[in-house]
Amino acid sequence: MSKPVYALVGADAFVQLQKLRQLLSELGPDIQRADVDGERAELADVLDELRSFAMFGGAKVVVVRSADAFLTRFREHLEAYVAQPSEGSTLILRLESLPSNQRIYKAIAKAGGIESCDTPKDVARWVIAQAKEAHRVSIAPDAARLLVDLVGGDLGRLDTELAKLALQGDGAAIGADEVRGAVSFQRERQMWDMTNELACGRPAEALRRWRQLVQLEPSAEFRAVTWLGMWLENVRKAVTMKRDGVQPFVIAQQLRIWPREIQGPFLQTAEALGERGAARATDLLAEADLRSKSGLGDAVSNVERFILEMGHMQSGQETPVRHGR
Repeated sequence: MSKPVYALVGADAFVQLQKLRQLLSELGPDIQRADVDGERAELADVLDELRSFAMFGGAKVVVVRSADAFLTRFREHLEAYVAQPSEGSTLILRLESLPSNQRIYKAIAKAGGIESCDTPKDVARWVIAQAKEAHRVSIAPDAARLLVDLVGGDLGRLDTELAKLALQGDGAAIGADEVRGAVSFQRERQMWDMTNELACGRPAEALRRWRQLVQLEPSAEFRAVTWLGMWLENVRKAVTMKRDGVQPFVIAQQLRIWPREIQGPFLQTAEALGERGAARATDLLAEADLRSKSGLGDAVSNVERFILEMGHMQSGQETPVRHGR
């Protein structure tokens, strides 16, 4: 049974998006979802969404991204809401931090749930669990450690490599030899290439790479939303950091933007989009995900639509954001 409020707390975008997808899956296929930007959203609008009836039945879910700013502005009102939440609705707050000594933390813990979304301390152990839970395959401890050594601690990239190894192994256990033999470690990750093209403001090339990736990588359509969501999280963070006066090279370093030659174009794209553009793009991606889960087009075509809409946004053309089914 769903709870009326959840806090997804942590700085790791992959873990946070993974937890969000799990929660939405548990809430069922008939949910009516609304995404809002916590830095700009007004409390009245969020409460109206939570208190209104779902148009198509099922549960009503409001996801507040960048909810730290939202919580700072409306802390007392949110404490009052959590104490008496709307029946049949779920509020999900995506937060980078939530100290356990605050009243709102205790209120959410009592009425709902708090999920930790930090990067795990033992990444190799996470790899073993992720292989089993997400890809239905086992990986030996030494192979998991080797995978982390080769790829690093980026959970999104690790998950993609696990997906490739699971497909290549046809259900067999993954050993160190299979990890060493994976050719993907000798070339740029194709999904990174696609998001890099978007970051550089080249949607036509991103679309070409996406179509190529789908042909070569059967699991790509199931991971595109997560990868694109991580990219948009980086865009949003870059905009905020630049606004706060952080130097470009520091932004690129902290957000792990690579290779070096795309750092400048990425920052230019982030600046061109701005806070409103990044929020709008996130809405478009959420809609693409919802359409795929609701049977309105397949995941491949919905991701293509998102890439094209991003191209319109980056060129300054207006593209209406469509919600619902």
